Amino acid sequence: MAKSVVIVGTQWGDEGKGKIVDLLAHGVDAVVRFQGGHNAGHTLVIDGHKTVLHVIPSGVLTPRAKCLVGNGVVVSPQSLLKEISGLEAQGVDVRSRLGISPACPVILRYHEALDAAREYKRGKGAIGTTGRGIGPAYEDKIVRHGVRLADLITEQRLRDKLEPLLDYYNFLLAHYYAQDSLDVASVVDEALAFGEALSPMLTDVTGQLHDMRDRGDKILYEGAQGALLDIDHGTYPFVTSSNTTVGGVMTGTGMAPDDIDYVLGITKAYATRVGGGPFPTELHDANGDAMAERGHEFGSTTGRPRRCGWLDAVALRRVVRSNGITGLCLTKLDVLDTFSEVKLCVEYAGVDEFPVGAEEWNRVTPVYESHPGWSGSTQGITDRTDLPEAARSYLDRIEALVGVPIDILSTGPERDANIVFRDPFGA
Repeated sequence: MAKSVVIVGTQWGDEGKGKIVDLLAHGVDAVVRFQGGHNAGHTLVIDGHKTVLHVIPSGVLTPRAKCLVGNGVVVSPQSLLKEISGLEAQGVDVRSRLGISPACPVILRYHEALDAAREYKRGKGAIGTTGRGIGPAYEDKIVRHGVRLADLITEQRLRDKLEPLLDYYNFLLAHYYAQDSLDVASVVDEALAFGEALSPMLTDVTGQLHDMRDRGDKILYEGAQGALLDIDHGTYPFVTSSNTTVGGVMTGTGMAPDDIDYVLGITKAYATRVGGGPFPTELHDANGDAMAERGHEFGSTTGRPRRCGWLDAVALRRVVRSNGITGLCLTKLDVLDTFSEVKLCVEYAGVDEFPVGAEEWNRVTPVYESHPGWSGSTQGITDRTDLPEAARSYLDRIEALVGVPIDILSTGPERDANIVFRDPFGA
């Protein structure tokens, strides 16, 4: 029986991870974020009420689970405090259950200013970031001059770090990007106030997780974005700034590989992407428009429309292998209910090896396999036998192409709209 389960997105994010984390969080002892920042948007729909989470783990709406944020997450204190306040206004107890690693890098105003200035300067070559300072904060971490949450609770330590940083970034903003510089004193004062507000929630997340593992507690690790946005294994440079693949669990929490018992890959029945970058199966026709309309394909964090296309089984198979995925959860099958024909990309023409970056991805020509549509509703179905035969055949073909079973089928946005063929925790 699995005790530690990792959820990862297998595409370019927006696969529906939040709903599945919320589904599996019942009965677990902790839900843990291990990478990314408030550029993530996990949408939960419970009794018709929609909640969008950005940094707080998606187990927060289940009363039992601890919500832990590991050191691999970059934290915007302002955004996090706003998120906490919003949940508390709904009557959700957050502060007593939320534990944040003091080693988390901090996103401050200069990170956001730099992110926005860079995207503007790139013009048509913009990567499509959310403009929330995620990349610049990770950069500071890598070059070893980043500010971490632990630094916000000691004034002199914070000033010693922030003041030279702001001198540098203000020079860059003013003289290279032709943008307004920031007032050093106000940024320092704001950061100190953030530290005071967040300090009661700072905790040794790694130590807590090891203690829980020793006790045999159930732990659910919640990934953000998707594997094809991984900084090392995605469509570089049109990627996010963290490791969205399963290896991010180890670096982002301090756990070991053998602490992971099961990896659940979340996959849409088709494919979407927000922002720029390669997308071999993207559709620029009525089918793509229908996917976007029926799937309500707008980013939960940015509101930007998502590009839509057929499911890419070649990329999915690669992600399954590189993440050691145990089983899949397929979401949004109902979006395809009205299609007379559905397609799967089963091969890449134009490249000899799996693409390593955007230049190679742009040379890919997808080779499709066609399948009959099912012309019947799958929305809300909770029993496999009620699925149309053609829909079952489509699922069977996906399993055969990627080499792992579909263990969960999500049939709608509501918490209980699922078919669970195999519970990752073995229940």
